[in-house]
Amino acid sequence: MPHKKPASKKSATALHRDIGKQNPFDLPEQEAYLNLRRTANLLADEFAALFKSRGLSETGYNILRILRAAPPQGLPCLDVADQLVRKMPDITRLTNRLLEKGWIARNRSKQDKRVVLLTLTPAGKRLVDALDQPVLDLHQQQLGHLSQKQLNTLARLLEQARQTTTD
Repeated sequence: MPHKKPASKKSATALHRDIGKQNPFDLPEQEAYLNLRRTANLLADEFAALFKSRGLSETGYNILRILRAAPPQGLPCLDVADQLVRKMPDITRLTNRLLEKGWIARNRSKQDKRVVLLTLTPAGKRLVDALDQPVLDLHQQQLGHLSQKQLNTLARLLEQARQTTTD
């Protein structure tokens, strides 16, 4: 992979000021990455506070949301893990917490006893349903100042950033 030129010397960006950086970034990719991380953390902190107020983590909420859309028999635990927005190495520990709170149920598949199926309980459904509007409101509050075109562009750029070149 060819070495890229360092970012050009330009006036300090908002990120420079926010993180107290005195010198230019070494690469534009570095600045973009740090901007992405800082923004993601700031946005996620508000969601973490919302979910914490209901006794949930962001990933716990994500599991409840996935199970709400699951077929009546539930979803295998590994399928739920694959659908998470943020991958968790220990899905069992997290589902144990949701199980203890009565928000999900865990059963063995009748067809294959090795498969653990997760389902949403009525209490879990009430909780995730009650969070629908607050979650939408927070999305609007955080990103509502951007136009539809800007939001579409941002979404496409983030999708491109997640792609890796393997050829």
